[in-house]
Amino acid sequence: MHVLILGGTTEGRRLAETLDAAGVRVTSSLAGRVASPAPLPGEVRVGGFGGAEGLARWTREHQVDAVIDATHPFAGTISFNAARAAATSHVPLLALRRPGWTPAEGDDWHPVASLAEAADTVRGLGHRAFLTTGRMGLAAFAEVPGVWFLVRSVDPPEPPHPARMEVLLDRGPFTLDGEREVLRRHGIDVLVTKDSGGAATAPKLVAAREAGMPVVIVRRPPVPDGVPVAATVEEAASWVAEGAPAG
Repeated sequence: MHVLILGGTTEGRRLAETLDAAGVRVTSSLAGRVASPAPLPGEVRVGGFGGAEGLARWTREHQVDAVIDATHPFAGTISFNAARAAATSHVPLLALRRPGWTPAEGDDWHPVASLAEAADTVRGLGHRAFLTTGRMGLAAFAEVPGVWFLVRSVDPPEPPHPARMEVLLDRGPFTLDGEREVLRRHGIDVLVTKDSGGAATAPKLVAAREAGMPVVIVRRPPVPDGVPVAATVEEAASWVAEGAPAG
C-alpha cells in the first residue's frame, strides 16, 4: 500500500513514522516553506503539485492508494485541492486534524475570522503584540498603526510586514516558563495567534491567561465537505490498517 501524506505538521511526521514502522510505503509531501525541515522516514517530495489536477495526476502516476491531508489546519488551499483530486482520481482521502483550542476560565479571547480582522482588532487591545500567526500572513499587519509587533517564526519573514517589529526565530514545542519570559521580556500586552490546536504551542495561551492578557485568535477554516476526519495519529493509522475505507 502506498500512502501519500500531505505533511508539514507534527502529526504528519508522527504518522509517517508510524506507517513506515508498520511496513507501509509512505511519501510525505512538504510545501517547502521551511528552509531546513527535519528528516522524515520513507520518501519525501517538496513543492506544489500544480493544483488539484496536478495532485490527481501525481497520485495516478505514483500508484497512490490513499491520501492523508495532515497539513496545517490553516492550509486551506491544499486541503480543497486534495478533496477535488481525490474525487477525480477515486483515491480515499482522510483529513488528520488536531482538535482546536477551547477557552478556559480567565481567558480573554477575541475570536476573528481572518488575519485582516485580527489586524483590525489588535490595535484596540494593546500596543505591544506577540504575533504568532506565521511569517506568510504578515502583510495583513503591515499598516496597523500604533502597535509594535514581536513576530515569531521558524524562518526570517519577507516583506511586506509591520514596520515596527522584532523577529524571534524559534521552533516549537514551547514551554510555559519560556512563554512567560517572552511576554515579560518584551513587555507584551496582547497576543495574536491562530487556532492551530495541539500542545506544542498552547503554553502561550496559558501565559496570556495568567497575565490577564487579551488574545486575538483566528478561527480555523472548515475541512472540505465529505472528507472524513481523524483527530489523532492513532486514528489515522487505524484508517490505513483498515484499508482506507471511504467516509
